[in-house]
Amino acid sequence: MRKAFKVQPTLDCPPPDQLSLNLQCRDEIVPILRALQHVYSDAALRRTILELVGKDVNRTTSKKLGRTGLDYWEIIVLGAVRLGCNLDYDKLQNLAEEHRTLRLMMGIGTWQEVPEKKFDWRTIRDNLCLLQPETLQKVNQAVVAAGHVLVPEAVKQVRGDTFVVQTDIHYPTDSTLIGDGLRKVLKLSAELAQKYGVSGWRQHEHLYQNVRSQVRAIGRAARSKKASKPTRVEKGYRELLATAKDVLSRAVQLLASVTMLSESEVEVLTGMAQHKKLQHYMDLTQKVCDNARRRVLAGETVSNAEKIFSIFEPHTELIKRDKEPNPLEFGHNVLVIEDTAGFVCHYEVLGNGVQDVEVVVPVMKKLQKRFGGKIERASFDRGFHSPENQKELAKLVKHACLAAKGSEKGQEQQEQSSAEFRESRRRHPGVESAIGALQSGNGQERCRDRSKRGYERYVGLGMLGRNLHVLGKLLIARADAECQAGKSRRKDVA
Repeated sequence: MRKAFKVQPTLDCPPPDQLSLNLQCRDEIVPILRALQHVYSDAALRRTILELVGKDVNRTTSKKLGRTGLDYWEIIVLGAVRLGCNLDYDKLQNLAEEHRTLRLMMGIGTWQEVPEKKFDWRTIRDNLCLLQPETLQKVNQAVVAAGHVLVPEAVKQVRGDTFVVQTDIHYPTDSTLIGDGLRKVLKLSAELAQKYGVSGWRQHEHLYQNVRSQVRAIGRAARSKKASKPTRVEKGYRELLATAKDVLSRAVQLLASVTMLSESEVEVLTGMAQHKKLQHYMDLTQKVCDNARRRVLAGETVSNAEKIFSIFEPHTELIKRDKEPNPLEFGHNVLVIEDTAGFVCHYEVLGNGVQDVEVVVPVMKKLQKRFGGKIERASFDRGFHSPENQKELAKLVKHACLAAKGSEKGQEQQEQSSAEFRESRRRHPGVESAIGALQSGNGQERCRDRSKRGYERYVGLGMLGRNLHVLGKLLIARADAECQAGKSRRKDVA
């Protein structure tokens, strides 16, 4: 049985909007809690956000049935604090159990010597994973709209750029990817064989040790500086590919045997799920083996679009930034557009192969429609420039700042431009500060969640944490500009 929030809190728990916060503390959790107080006190905003969360949590089930789970408000609070403070689930669990103000914000009293409500990190993870990326987009828009009520002039000028949020993978090579794939295939095959009494997989651990030895041998050969390096690498791959072919063919036979042995409907359904999981890793491993055979043995050049960079995160894209210290990064490009108050008024995870130049005009059309045409200035970097984009962006905003590619064209553009263009160009690098804050303070340097949907959810939670942090600082500074929790280096936009 789910509830939106505690309408009648206990006597030892004041309403969240009446909590007293230590505004002389500079910890990042203070502005986030202050922003959550503002959300709670605004009945219309609170209702909008909690209804969005409720739809994700309940989906097709009834909120009146089942065990009492986390309230929608508790889920929002924990989701905001998780990446607002860049916490892992263990630290978030500890704060949810020990942080007095955070517990009061969630509506949990303090009279019990032994707290009644305990949290498990798995419970927190499972509830946060119910939130969909599309829902977090709408929640962020609602928070930004609440901020723009306080600073309506902030939306008049925006600036955007892309950065890479990396996936949580190791540096990929063909040999290590084959090793990862065979490890999963051997483990899942052994579990299925034991469950259905199929013989032939008793030595799966020994087989995996052989695979590890072959992968290490390829690694040593690849690092060698001897003249025999190409021959040793090719020999190592031939042995590893032969082992992979044997394991994959045995796994195919196992799946055929298991399908015939399933009798009851429960066994059939369970077997289908396990079958699908094993088949998934078999297909990925086979594709990596094919690429390795073409690249190493046949000497072909395999395009990045055909490659897999992780068995566990196959959606990962190789992005060449050509910037030190990481010229190559594995993840996805994320577009962020920031206003002058510091709110991330739009973010988007770009698809594989999508370039900056392809998104700037469609995104600005959406933003102008959403904000009622209030955006007057917009600045973007050279990667977004094209002659067509320059014309289209000039139609959308009064002062468009789209830096031309090339040093000579850029210098010519700077000399012939208006004062508004030069001012926007001067202020544009400040978006890098927002990106740096997202990476260092909101966990957007490397995604710690799994799957493409988990990646998009992780980015959405990071943006929510940043927007609540900005909103909280704005509210605190308005009440007392001298208090530590509200101080910011950003100039006053009013």
